[in-house]
Amino acid sequence: MKSDKQTCDGKTCLLCRLSLPEWLPAIHAQKKNIVYKRNDTLFQEGDSVKGMFFVFEGVVKVHKHWGTEKDLIVRFAQKGEIVGHRGIGGPENIYPVTATAMGPVKVCYVDLPFFNASLRVNNELLYQLMLFYAKELQDAEKYMHGLAHMPVKTRLANVLLLIYRKFGTTAEGYINLPLTKQDLSECIGATYETTFRVLNELTAEGLVKTEGKHLIIPNPGALAELGKAM
Repeated sequence: MKSDKQTCDGKTCLLCRLSLPEWLPAIHAQKKNIVYKRNDTLFQEGDSVKGMFFVFEGVVKVHKHWGTEKDLIVRFAQKGEIVGHRGIGGPENIYPVTATAMGPVKVCYVDLPFFNASLRVNNELLYQLMLFYAKELQDAEKYMHGLAHMPVKTRLANVLLLIYRKFGTTAEGYINLPLTKQDLSECIGATYETTFRVLNELTAEGLVKTEGKHLIIPNPGALAELGKAM
């Protein structure tokens, strides 16, 4: 991790977009621009919350320790999104998850006291963050239901569709987020071996194409029907 002298554009993250124009100079004075390399940790599960991170470039994997040796990927945060908010609101302000850079990542960081002050001053920021929390809770409930009740093939199909819709595709048709089979296994709460087998089944059925970490969804509608049918 290192500091970056280049400032953000003041339009990307929700802190800048949803704050009052009069508050922007305060944000500019308080924020820090930080650069992370692939696999660098922004914060660790169990750490005290020191501040909030807003992704300016790259993708951050948010994951939680699950069981004795496994991680469960909770979400992927991309450009403009907040990371670290899950740690606020409790009596101790502890991060319940870990955030790791999927590749080169730039973030804007603000200390927790300034973030809290921003919420008190900027009503639209507070309102939109509340809606974001509500959406995350809904998604988490669906996710946990899927882990408990859906077959692995359905979970993998739904995760692939979610990532496809969130990140879009490259000019070549690849999902715009390279993922290893280990990443996929951590998204669906399955072993690597099971994920490998089910991904091969989807590939044989023509629903997914793989080239290393690159994935193509030739027919998203057919993959969605598979998720509904099982």
